[in-house]
Amino acid sequence: MSQPKTEPTPVTVLTGYLGAGKTTLLNRILTEPHGKKFAVIVNEFGEVGIDNDLIVEADEDVFEMNNGCICCTVRGDLIRIIEGLMRRPGRFDGILIETTGLADPAPVAQTFFVDEDVRAKTRLDSIITVVDGKHLLAEIDRAHEAQEQLAFADTIILNKIDLVDAAEIASVEARIRRINPTASIIRSQRCDIDIAGLLDRKAFDLDRILEVEPGFLEEEHAHEHDDHITSFSLVERQPMDAGKFLDWLQATVQAFGTDMLRMKGIISFANDDDRFVVQAVHMLLEGDHQRPWKDNEDRLTRLVFIGRDLPRDIISDGFSRCRAVRQAAE
Repeated sequence: MSQPKTEPTPVTVLTGYLGAGKTTLLNRILTEPHGKKFAVIVNEFGEVGIDNDLIVEADEDVFEMNNGCICCTVRGDLIRIIEGLMRRPGRFDGILIETTGLADPAPVAQTFFVDEDVRAKTRLDSIITVVDGKHLLAEIDRAHEAQEQLAFADTIILNKIDLVDAAEIASVEARIRRINPTASIIRSQRCDIDIAGLLDRKAFDLDRILEVEPGFLEEEHAHEHDDHITSFSLVERQPMDAGKFLDWLQATVQAFGTDMLRMKGIISFANDDDRFVVQAVHMLLEGDHQRPWKDNEDRLTRLVFIGRDLPRDIISDGFSRCRAVRQAAE
């Protein structure tokens, strides 16, 4: 007797410009009581991974791709990870891909059509773009990636609406509609939305994408990042002095926030058994204790900055001055 045909595994791509709230949305999906099992693929722009450690601890397999953009240098890694997932004996209910904030979603989506093995075993279900309602209008005209992310979306989550008034929300939605008049727009605070309506709904419309980009199915898809946008990472093994670090971080955000598109990090403070997580988008800075350090964890402080022509030397020097003073042995 012939084997029953296996349905392709649905794939959801989570995209959105730097700091929009993609990881927050991913955590919402993973903690929702839907009873489904997902494989998660996370791509980061910097060489030091942070997002993987910001994902909630859930019964999921998480694959991290660093040191390159998923739409450029590590696209081959994406194909290999997906092909490896499809060879596993236990099948997933779906695959979630969180792209870097500087990713053009076109080559990512293209992967599920031009690679024969991937196309046979998976189905691109939807592209969800998260929008920072506070900062979109200031960035979009000089951020080609943000425009591409909106154009390819079938669902747009207008996030952080608590930070803007009704008139600003209307202006943001009008700007979105100039780029994508057909996608559904969902307003949210911290991506607190109905998750069930986002998954496995066959929302990706290839015909609409071909109207936006007729060459979508061609194998070569050029994509160049803004040369002025760079990332750098700071790592320190010695615990940090909480007072010095928080004062320095606030001063750094005030001084360079205009050009700082994204900052995120995990901090090890002296005499503190909890990990402290910090995140910033331009001038907006937040931080809080996350969870206790595990016994087998390296208590490293890791910070990633992404921005336009940020002064790495100045920021690095200030960071190094925040180390806690070692106590002399009694």
